[in-house]
Amino acid sequence: MLKFAIRRILLLIPVLFGLSILLFIWLRALPGDPARALLGEKATPESIARVNAQYGFDQPLVVQYVRYISQLARGNFGASPRTGEPVLGTFLDRFPATVELAVAALLFAVVLGIPLGYFAAKRAGGILDTFMVSGSLVGVVIPVFVLAYLLKLVFGVGLPGPLNVLAVLPTSGRQTATIEATHYTNFYVLDGLMTREFDAAWDAVLHLILPGIALGSIPLAIVVRMTRASVLEVLNEDYVRTARSKGLKQFLITRRHVLRNALLPVTTVVGLQTGALLAGAVLTESVFAWNGIGSYLFAAITNLDFAVLQGFILFIAILYALVNLAVDLLYGVIDPRIRVA
Repeated sequence: MLKFAIRRILLLIPVLFGLSILLFIWLRALPGDPARALLGEKATPESIARVNAQYGFDQPLVVQYVRYISQLARGNFGASPRTGEPVLGTFLDRFPATVELAVAALLFAVVLGIPLGYFAAKRAGGILDTFMVSGSLVGVVIPVFVLAYLLKLVFGVGLPGPLNVLAVLPTSGRQTATIEATHYTNFYVLDGLMTREFDAAWDAVLHLILPGIALGSIPLAIVVRMTRASVLEVLNEDYVRTARSKGLKQFLITRRHVLRNALLPVTTVVGLQTGALLAGAVLTESVFAWNGIGSYLFAAITNLDFAVLQGFILFIAILYALVNLAVDLLYGVIDPRIRVA
Protein backbone atom coordinates (compact mmCIF):
# COMPACT_ATOMS: atom_id res chain seq x y z
CA MET A 1 0.00 0.00 0.00
CA LEU A 2 2.88 2.38 0.76
CA LYS A 3 4.46 1.90 -2.67
CA PHE A 4 1.06 2.42 -4.27
CA ALA A 5 0.65 5.73 -2.39
CA ILE A 6 4.19 6.91 -3.23
CA ARG A 7 3.66 6.27 -6.96
CA ARG A 8 0.46 8.29 -6.91
CA ILE A 9 2.11 11.17 -5.03
CA LEU A 10 5.05 11.31 -7.44
CA LEU A 11 2.63 11.51 -10.37
CA LEU A 12 1.24 14.75 -8.91
CA ILE A 13 4.49 16.66 -9.53
CA PRO A 14 4.38 16.76 -13.37
CA VAL A 15 0.60 17.22 -13.27
CA LEU A 16 0.82 20.34 -11.09
CA PHE A 17 3.72 21.69 -13.12
CA GLY A 18 1.71 21.34 -16.34
CA LEU A 19 -1.30 22.93 -14.66
CA SER A 20 0.76 25.95 -13.64
CA ILE A 21 1.86 26.48 -17.26
CA LEU A 22 -1.67 26.14 -18.65
CA LEU A 23 -3.07 28.42 -15.97
CA PHE A 24 -0.45 31.09 -16.61
CA ILE A 25 -1.04 31.07 -20.39
CA TRP A 26 -4.83 30.98 -20.05
CA LEU A 27 -4.95 33.99 -17.73
CA ARG A 28 -2.77 36.05 -20.08
CA ALA A 29 -5.07 35.11 -22.97
CA LEU A 30 -8.15 36.58 -21.28
CA PRO A 31 -9.55 39.71 -22.95
CA GLY A 32 -8.96 42.97 -21.16
CA ASP A 33 -6.10 44.89 -19.60
CA PRO A 34 -5.40 44.26 -15.88
CA ALA A 35 -3.75 47.68 -15.51
CA ARG A 36 -6.78 49.42 -17.01
CA ALA A 37 -9.12 47.35 -14.84
CA LEU A 38 -7.10 48.40 -11.78
CA LEU A 39 -6.90 52.11 -12.62
CA GLY A 40 -10.46 52.53 -13.89
CA GLU A 41 -11.92 54.46 -16.81
CA LYS A 42 -9.79 57.56 -16.23
CA ALA A 43 -6.49 55.71 -16.66
CA THR A 44 -3.91 57.53 -18.76
CA PRO A 45 -1.32 55.80 -20.99
CA GLU A 46 1.41 56.91 -18.59
CA SER A 47 -0.31 55.42 -15.54
CA ILE A 48 -1.04 52.18 -17.43
CA ALA A 49 2.62 51.89 -18.44
CA ARG A 50 3.69 52.55 -14.84
CA VAL A 51 1.41 49.80 -13.47
CA ASN A 52 2.53 47.35 -16.17
CA ALA A 53 6.16 48.02 -15.27
CA GLN A 54 5.45 47.77 -11.53
CA TYR A 55 3.83 44.34 -11.77
CA GLY A 56 5.91 43.03 -14.68
CA PHE A 57 3.03 42.87 -17.17
CA ASP A 58 5.28 44.46 -19.81
CA GLN A 59 7.82 41.63 -19.62
CA PRO A 60 7.84 38.64 -22.01
CA LEU A 61 5.64 35.73 -20.91
CA VAL A 62 8.64 33.50 -20.28
CA VAL A 63 10.16 36.06 -17.92
CA GLN A 64 6.83 36.52 -16.13
CA TYR A 65 6.42 32.75 -15.71
CA VAL A 66 9.95 32.24 -14.37
CA ARG A 67 9.39 35.05 -11.88
CA TYR A 68 6.05 33.52 -10.86
CA ILE A 69 7.56 30.04 -10.34
CA SER A 70 10.46 31.47 -8.33
CA GLN A 71 7.96 33.24 -6.06
CA LEU A 72 5.99 30.02 -5.60
CA ALA A 73 9.18 28.16 -4.68
CA ARG A 74 9.68 30.65 -1.84
CA GLY A 75 6.08 30.23 -0.68
CA ASN A 76 5.09 33.66 -2.00
CA PHE A 77 1.82 33.59 -3.93
CA GLY A 78 1.85 37.33 -4.52
CA ALA A 79 -0.51 40.06 -3.41
CA SER A 80 -3.60 41.57 -4.94
CA PRO A 81 -2.72 44.85 -6.68
CA ARG A 82 -6.23 46.09 -5.98
CA THR A 83 -6.38 45.50 -2.21
CA GLY A 84 -2.71 44.90 -1.35
CA GLU A 85 -3.68 41.78 0.65
CA PRO A 86 -1.46 38.69 0.31
CA VAL A 87 -3.13 35.99 -1.76
CA LEU A 88 -2.18 33.17 0.62
CA GLY A 89 -3.50 34.99 3.67
CA THR A 90 -6.79 35.83 1.97
CA PHE A 91 -7.21 32.25 0.81
CA LEU A 92 -6.53 30.80 4.26
CA ASP A 93 -8.95 33.29 5.79
CA ARG A 94 -11.81 32.42 3.42
CA PHE A 95 -11.15 28.75 2.73
CA PRO A 96 -12.53 27.43 6.08
CA ALA A 97 -15.94 28.88 5.21
CA THR A 98 -15.94 27.03 1.89
CA VAL A 99 -14.74 23.81 3.56
CA GLU A 100 -17.56 23.91 6.10
CA LEU A 101 -20.12 24.51 3.37
CA ALA A 102 -18.64 21.78 1.15
CA VAL A 103 -18.61 19.24 4.01
CA ALA A 104 -22.24 20.02 4.83
CA ALA A 105 -23.26 19.62 1.18
CA LEU A 106 -21.24 16.41 0.81
CA LEU A 107 -22.71 14.87 3.96
CA PHE A 108 -26.19 15.71 2.72
CA ALA A 109 -25.45 14.10 -0.66
CA VAL A 110 -23.64 10.97 0.53
CA VAL A 111 -25.61 10.12 3.67
CA LEU A 112 -28.89 10.34 1.75
CA GLY A 113 -27.70 9.44 -1.75
CA ILE A 114 -26.11 6.02 -1.16
CA PRO A 115 -29.00 4.50 0.86
CA LEU A 116 -31.61 5.96 -1.51
CA GLY A 117 -29.75 4.66 -4.55
CA TYR A 118 -29.38 1.22 -2.95
CA PHE A 119 -33.06 0.88 -2.04
CA ALA A 120 -34.10 2.17 -5.48
CA ALA A 121 -31.97 -0.57 -7.09
CA LYS A 122 -33.39 -3.24 -4.78
CA ARG A 123 -36.89 -2.24 -5.88
CA ALA A 124 -36.11 -1.56 -9.52
CA GLY A 125 -39.22 -0.79 -11.52
CA GLY A 126 -41.31 -0.10 -8.43
CA ILE A 127 -42.87 3.06 -7.09
CA LEU A 128 -39.86 3.94 -4.94
CA ASP A 129 -37.48 3.45 -7.85
CA THR A 130 -39.59 5.61 -10.15
CA PHE A 131 -39.82 8.32 -7.51
CA MET A 132 -36.06 8.28 -6.93
CA VAL A 133 -35.19 8.44 -10.62
CA SER A 134 -37.66 11.29 -11.21
CA GLY A 135 -36.45 13.15 -8.12
CA SER A 136 -32.81 12.83 -9.16
CA LEU A 137 -33.65 14.29 -12.57
CA VAL A 138 -35.32 17.26 -10.90
CA GLY A 139 -32.30 17.68 -8.61
CA VAL A 140 -29.95 17.86 -11.61
CA VAL A 141 -31.94 20.26 -13.77
CA ILE A 142 -33.16 22.76 -11.18
CA PRO A 143 -30.77 25.75 -10.95
CA VAL A 144 -28.96 26.03 -7.64
CA PHE A 145 -29.87 29.68 -7.13
CA VAL A 146 -33.57 28.91 -7.70
CA LEU A 147 -33.50 26.16 -5.08
CA ALA A 148 -31.57 28.44 -2.74
CA TYR A 149 -34.18 31.19 -2.93
CA LEU A 150 -37.00 28.67 -2.48
CA LEU A 151 -35.33 27.29 0.64
CA LYS A 152 -34.86 30.79 2.01
CA LEU A 153 -38.51 31.60 1.32
CA VAL A 154 -39.94 28.47 2.92
CA PHE A 155 -37.57 27.89 5.84
CA GLY A 156 -36.30 31.41 6.44
CA VAL A 157 -38.78 34.10 5.50
CA GLY A 158 -41.91 31.96 5.82
CA LEU A 159 -45.01 31.31 3.76
CA PRO A 160 -48.44 32.73 4.61
CA GLY A 161 -50.78 30.58 6.64
CA PRO A 162 -49.92 27.54 8.74
CA LEU A 163 -46.78 26.83 6.70
CA ASN A 164 -45.18 29.87 8.35
CA VAL A 165 -44.13 27.59 11.22
CA LEU A 166 -41.43 26.16 8.92
CA ALA A 167 -39.50 29.45 8.95
CA VAL A 168 -37.05 28.50 11.68
CA LEU A 169 -33.63 28.61 9.97
CA PRO A 170 -31.22 31.53 9.35
CA THR A 171 -30.89 32.64 5.75
CA SER A 172 -27.56 34.47 5.53
CA GLY A 173 -24.09 34.58 6.99
CA ARG A 174 -22.15 31.97 8.93
CA GLN A 175 -23.24 32.96 12.42
CA THR A 176 -25.65 35.26 14.21
CA ALA A 177 -24.02 38.63 14.84
CA THR A 178 -25.22 38.83 18.45
CA ILE A 179 -23.52 35.59 19.49
CA GLU A 180 -20.17 36.01 21.18
CA ALA A 181 -17.84 33.38 19.74
CA THR A 182 -14.11 32.77 19.81
CA HIS A 183 -12.50 31.89 16.49
CA TYR A 184 -9.09 30.26 16.36
CA THR A 185 -9.25 28.27 13.13
CA ASN A 186 -12.08 30.13 11.38
CA PHE A 187 -13.98 26.84 11.23
CA TYR A 188 -16.96 28.10 13.19
CA VAL A 189 -18.39 24.70 14.18
CA LEU A 190 -14.99 23.35 15.20
CA ASP A 191 -14.11 26.52 17.10
CA GLY A 192 -17.35 26.32 19.04
CA LEU A 193 -16.66 22.71 20.03
CA MET A 194 -13.01 23.41 20.93
CA THR A 195 -13.87 26.37 23.15
CA ARG A 196 -17.00 24.63 24.54
CA GLU A 197 -19.14 27.47 23.25
CA PHE A 198 -21.79 25.00 22.22
CA ASP A 199 -24.40 27.67 21.52
CA ALA A 200 -22.05 29.19 18.93
CA ALA A 201 -21.33 25.77 17.40
CA TRP A 202 -25.04 24.96 17.16
CA ASP A 203 -25.78 28.36 15.65
CA ALA A 204 -23.09 27.73 13.01
CA VAL A 205 -24.66 24.35 12.23
CA LEU A 206 -28.07 25.99 11.77
CA HIS A 207 -26.54 28.49 9.34
CA LEU A 208 -25.08 25.58 7.36
CA ILE A 209 -28.35 23.73 6.77
CA LEU A 210 -29.97 25.76 3.99
CA PRO A 211 -26.83 26.52 1.93
CA GLY A 212 -25.67 22.92 2.46
CA ILE A 213 -28.93 21.54 1.06
CA ALA A 214 -28.90 23.96 -1.86
CA LEU A 215 -25.29 23.19 -2.75
CA GLY A 216 -25.69 19.45 -2.17
CA SER A 217 -28.82 19.00 -4.30
CA ILE A 218 -26.96 18.26 -7.55
CA PRO A 219 -24.36 15.94 -5.94
CA LEU A 220 -27.23 14.14 -4.18
CA ALA A 221 -29.01 13.49 -7.47
CA ILE A 222 -25.79 12.27 -9.10
CA VAL A 223 -24.90 9.98 -6.18
CA VAL A 224 -28.41 8.46 -6.16
CA ARG A 225 -28.32 7.67 -9.87
CA MET A 226 -24.75 6.32 -9.80
CA THR A 227 -25.41 4.16 -6.72
CA ARG A 228 -28.58 2.78 -8.27
CA ALA A 229 -26.83 1.91 -11.53
CA SER A 230 -23.84 0.32 -9.78
CA VAL A 231 -25.95 -1.76 -7.39
CA LEU A 232 -28.16 -2.97 -10.24
CA GLU A 233 -25.09 -4.11 -12.12
CA VAL A 234 -23.60 -5.91 -9.12
CA LEU A 235 -26.87 -7.62 -8.16
CA ASN A 236 -26.81 -9.47 -11.47
CA GLU A 237 -23.27 -10.80 -11.02
CA ASP A 238 -22.64 -14.53 -10.57
CA TYR A 239 -20.85 -14.18 -7.23
CA VAL A 240 -23.94 -12.53 -5.69
CA ARG A 241 -26.19 -15.37 -6.88
CA THR A 242 -23.64 -17.86 -5.58
CA ALA A 243 -23.62 -16.18 -2.18
CA ARG A 244 -27.42 -16.40 -2.03
CA SER A 245 -27.39 -20.06 -3.05
CA LYS A 246 -24.94 -20.81 -0.21
CA GLY A 247 -27.47 -19.40 2.26
CA LEU A 248 -25.50 -16.34 3.40
CA LYS A 249 -27.47 -13.77 5.30
CA GLN A 250 -28.68 -10.80 3.28
CA PHE A 251 -26.75 -8.39 5.49
CA LEU A 252 -23.47 -10.16 4.72
CA ILE A 253 -24.25 -10.32 1.00
CA THR A 254 -25.02 -6.59 0.95
CA ARG A 255 -21.93 -5.56 2.93
CA ARG A 256 -19.30 -7.93 1.53
CA HIS A 257 -20.38 -8.40 -2.05
CA VAL A 258 -22.86 -5.76 -3.22
CA LEU A 259 -21.83 -2.50 -1.61
CA ARG A 260 -18.09 -3.21 -1.61
CA ASN A 261 -18.06 -3.70 -5.38
CA ALA A 262 -20.70 -1.08 -6.19
CA LEU A 263 -18.88 1.65 -4.27
CA LEU A 264 -15.96 1.93 -6.71
CA PRO A 265 -17.75 4.08 -9.33
CA VAL A 266 -19.64 5.89 -6.57
CA THR A 267 -16.30 6.78 -4.94
CA THR A 268 -15.14 8.33 -8.21
CA VAL A 269 -18.27 10.48 -8.42
CA VAL A 270 -18.02 11.55 -4.79
CA GLY A 271 -14.36 12.49 -5.29
CA LEU A 272 -15.14 14.63 -8.32
CA GLN A 273 -18.04 16.30 -6.52
CA THR A 274 -15.82 16.96 -3.50
CA GLY A 275 -13.30 18.77 -5.67
CA ALA A 276 -16.06 20.82 -7.27
CA LEU A 277 -17.55 21.77 -3.90
CA LEU A 278 -14.17 22.79 -2.47
CA ALA A 279 -13.55 24.92 -5.54
CA GLY A 280 -16.19 27.27 -4.25
CA ALA A 281 -19.83 27.75 -5.10
CA VAL A 282 -20.27 31.28 -6.38
CA LEU A 283 -24.07 31.26 -6.65
CA THR A 284 -24.69 29.58 -3.29
CA GLU A 285 -22.23 31.83 -1.48
CA SER A 286 -23.76 34.91 -3.11
CA VAL A 287 -27.36 34.00 -2.24
CA PHE A 288 -26.57 33.16 1.39
CA ALA A 289 -23.93 35.91 1.89
CA TRP A 290 -21.34 33.23 2.60
CA ASN A 291 -17.84 34.64 2.95
CA GLY A 292 -15.98 31.88 1.08
CA ILE A 293 -13.56 31.67 -1.82
CA GLY A 294 -16.28 31.47 -4.49
CA SER A 295 -17.50 35.04 -4.11
CA TYR A 296 -13.94 36.38 -3.81
CA LEU A 297 -12.85 34.49 -6.93
CA PHE A 298 -15.78 35.94 -8.86
CA ALA A 299 -14.70 39.46 -7.86
CA ALA A 300 -11.14 38.69 -8.95
CA ILE A 301 -12.36 37.54 -12.36
CA THR A 302 -14.42 40.71 -12.77
CA ASN A 303 -11.44 42.91 -11.86
CA LEU A 304 -8.84 40.87 -13.81
CA ASP A 305 -6.83 40.46 -10.62
CA PHE A 306 -4.13 38.12 -11.97
CA ALA A 307 -2.43 37.55 -8.62
CA VAL A 308 -5.63 36.37 -6.92
CA LEU A 309 -6.73 34.33 -9.94
CA GLN A 310 -3.37 32.59 -10.24
CA GLY A 311 -3.17 31.83 -6.55
CA PHE A 312 -6.74 30.73 -5.98
CA ILE A 313 -7.03 28.61 -9.13
CA LEU A 314 -3.69 26.96 -8.38
CA PHE A 315 -4.90 26.17 -4.86
CA ILE A 316 -8.08 24.69 -6.33
CA ALA A 317 -6.04 22.60 -8.79
CA ILE A 318 -3.94 21.28 -5.90
CA LEU A 319 -7.14 20.41 -4.03
CA TYR A 320 -8.47 18.52 -7.04
CA ALA A 321 -5.18 16.63 -7.29
CA LEU A 322 -5.24 15.75 -3.59
CA VAL A 323 -8.86 14.62 -3.79
CA ASN A 324 -8.02 12.41 -6.77
CA LEU A 325 -5.09 11.03 -4.79
CA ALA A 326 -7.42 10.23 -1.89
CA VAL A 327 -9.83 8.51 -4.30
CA ASP A 328 -7.00 6.42 -5.75
CA LEU A 329 -5.89 5.36 -2.28
CA LEU A 330 -9.47 4.58 -1.33
CA TYR A 331 -9.71 2.39 -4.43
CA GLY A 332 -6.82 0.37 -3.06
CA VAL A 333 -8.62 -0.04 0.26
CA ILE A 334 -11.95 -1.07 -1.29
CA ASP A 335 -10.44 -3.39 -3.89
CA PRO A 336 -6.91 -4.69 -3.07
CA ARG A 337 -6.54 -5.96 -6.65
CA ILE A 338 -6.05 -2.36 -7.78
CA ARG A 339 -2.92 -2.05 -5.63
CA VAL A 340 -1.44 -5.11 -7.32
CA ALA A 341 -2.30 -3.82 -10.80
